[in-house]
Amino acid sequence: MTSNPPHAPHGEGGRAQHGGGASPVRHARALRRAMTLPEVLLWQRLRRRSADVKFRRQHPIAGYVLDFYCPASRLAVEVDGEAHSRGARPLHDARRDAALHANGLMILRIAASDILRDPDAVADAVARAASPLHRPSGGPPPHAGHGEDLAGAA
Repeated sequence: MTSNPPHAPHGEGGRAQHGGGASPVRHARALRRAMTLPEVLLWQRLRRRSADVKFRRQHPIAGYVLDFYCPASRLAVEVDGEAHSRGARPLHDARRDAALHANGLMILRIAASDILRDPDAVADAVARAASPLHRPSGGPPPHAGHGEDLAGAA
């Protein structure tokens, strides 16, 4: 996912920051219909994990359209093709990530080649990253305060 102009071709880093033409929702819908093979493979696996955390695909947020988004953990998952390592793309992605971080999102970038090599392993890693039990946090454990008081049990 990048913030290229809306007319950029999909295969060449054509994810777009909402630019003024279509609404962000319409733009996200168009991107859902034009997902890359690695995105499709990952989505097929993430949506099967319905008992675990839920993901949205091509989700508009903070002026960008994220490849995948887990609202419960505020995790953005970005699938990076080889174009993300060329030219100004790394700087562009870093600026975009900083803007998303400023909006309270965590960003997980995954190489498209990793998904093509082992989509199940990548989906498992993404699900673990989105799980509140596996995410680093600055506060107490997710279920702190629940359960019995061990101090009075002796």
